[in-house]
Amino acid sequence: MSTTAPSTTMIADSATAFPPIAFGRTAEGILVACVADTAFAMLPARDGRHYLATGWRIGRPMAEWKRSDFYGHAGELADEVAFRCKVAENAEHQREKRALGRREIGSTANTPWGRSQGAALYAEGVVCHSTAGHGGFHLSAERNRKVHSMLRSRGGWYEEDAGWAIVALTFPHLFTSYERRCAERTIKDSWPDAWEAIFGTILQPGESLEKDRRAFEQRHADDWIVVSAITSDQQPGFVEVVATPGGRRGAGTEERRFLVPSGEYQVGRFGFVVDEARHPVHSGPSSFIGWQGRARSQLPRNASRSSRAWKRRAARRSASST
Repeated sequence: MSTTAPSTTMIADSATAFPPIAFGRTAEGILVACVADTAFAMLPARDGRHYLATGWRIGRPMAEWKRSDFYGHAGELADEVAFRCKVAENAEHQREKRALGRREIGSTANTPWGRSQGAALYAEGVVCHSTAGHGGFHLSAERNRKVHSMLRSRGGWYEEDAGWAIVALTFPHLFTSYERRCAERTIKDSWPDAWEAIFGTILQPGESLEKDRRAFEQRHADDWIVVSAITSDQQPGFVEVVATPGGRRGAGTEERRFLVPSGEYQVGRFGFVVDEARHPVHSGPSSFIGWQGRARSQLPRNASRSSRAWKRRAARRSASST
């Protein structure tokens, strides 16, 4: 029985012919695409969902691509339309990036992340360094003075995970549309106070990760929030959790164990809040290795009588049930 190789559709920008875009399917039926050297795949995840996976310079026809060729995870995809939109967005990014004319330069400069192994010159006084483990931007003193005081870093160093967005916000003409959108999201999430001050606006719930985190912590300051969890060996169908008031950590912080039905244990964006009316305190044998020793060693010297009494009762109940 003979089969026909999956079709490949080529798309190119008629004005610039860059970057070339191709869509196709693998022999397994996976929808894939290629934008210049970057490869994309719409890979299946659990519960019928999909996510965007990326690869680099796969030197074979699309029909021969495998799942193992893709190592990057770029978020969930709603459907095939969303996949094609992501591919088009990347093509736009690469086209604009090329037009910006960034230049690779040699560098052995000392950075906060180690010795530079190479850099990209965005403009005079705006250099992005790469090191063995991390990287980021360095702004000259003149450039750094243009950064808003609420975001300015002494020395002009801005790391690549989030700090880069400060550079993009300050010098938007040096970045692509896609990078500017990412930078806006990063500033809102990480430095909402600065965003509100700079633009004279108030970020609403859902518009800033940091503001939402603060609201969550304030709302649940006195609630028990899980800091550690494990499937219970002693109670099938339950998750044994360790929780602290407000999810706080550190020496002297009181801890309690609870049992939560496995089907209910869904960790939210900022943690799982224990419902004391439904999730019982667990004082029996623990699935956490060395729990008893841990509980004794973490008992604060200035613990209240009620806290100490709870510890003693928990220890007695645990001992009587073994």
